[in-house]
Amino acid sequence: SQYDMFAVEDAGLVKMDFLGIRNLSILGRAVEFVRENRSITVDLNNIPLNDKKAFELLAKGETMGIFQLEGSGMTRYLEELKPTTIYDIQAMVALYRPGPMSVIPEYIARKHNPKKITYFDQRMKDYTKTSLGLLVYQDDVLLTAINLAGYSWEEADKFRKAMGKKNPTEMAKQKGRFVEGCVQNRIRREKAETLFSLIAPFAAYGFNKAHAASYAVISYQTAYMKGNFPVEFMAALMSAESGDSDKIAAAIGECKRLGIVGLPPDINKSGVGFSLEKL
Repeated sequence: SQYDMFAVEDAGLVKMDFLGIRNLSILGRAVEFVRENRSITVDLNNIPLNDKKAFELLAKGETMGIFQLEGSGMTRYLEELKPTTIYDIQAMVALYRPGPMSVIPEYIARKHNPKKITYFDQRMKDYTKTSLGLLVYQDDVLLTAINLAGYSWEEADKFRKAMGKKNPTEMAKQKGRFVEGCVQNRIRREKAETLFSLIAPFAAYGFNKAHAASYAVISYQTAYMKGNFPVEFMAALMSAESGDSDKIAAAIGECKRLGIVGLPPDINKSGVGFSLEKL
């Protein structure tokens, strides 16, 4: 269309984002390697969500190749958090963004000391319980607007668009409506303004819960495969990244750390991409 994302909607068209996630190909190839190498069939849709090796790997910061959880900043937070449930991964995926990132230290503190879990208003407990009483997702903000500020679903959707489009001007317009609505619902004006200040960072970048949950599942699946089948996972990862010499170098270093031997090309044995060889 050659329109920007705002103008294309003004013209009556629908804008969609289609994401291509290479990690899905890596997971698929890793499953194939496990079947070929160990005669084990892994059904990624039915793996246990409490796998000890997967969570230990994350707690140690061994995140090379783990979807959405690589990078020094995220790795440091994971080491501090020591996640134990997929909800922890989901929250980190959503929070490690411009704006909500400032909430991460408080999430970690509440994770390690449940006595610190409080709710800004008891009416928020139903939908913020799994995120330890904190505003983490777009959904939390929408439900707060509806339950505390008296928004209709239509008004809340406009609020969502203001956040989703990262539109600070529109968010500023919403502030008066939000605060007045809270006051009418028995919340002191000062407290209502504080609540809006907690919401404001989402104008920079807020994840909806379904998006964060989908990413968290893929993150967990990659951690599960790396924790339980490291050789097969690394072979699949290196095959997918074979065109990037920097990533291959990093992967070879990770293989050495894991005690996996990387062999040079062999005209008699090598196939397309990386494969497994029993020594």
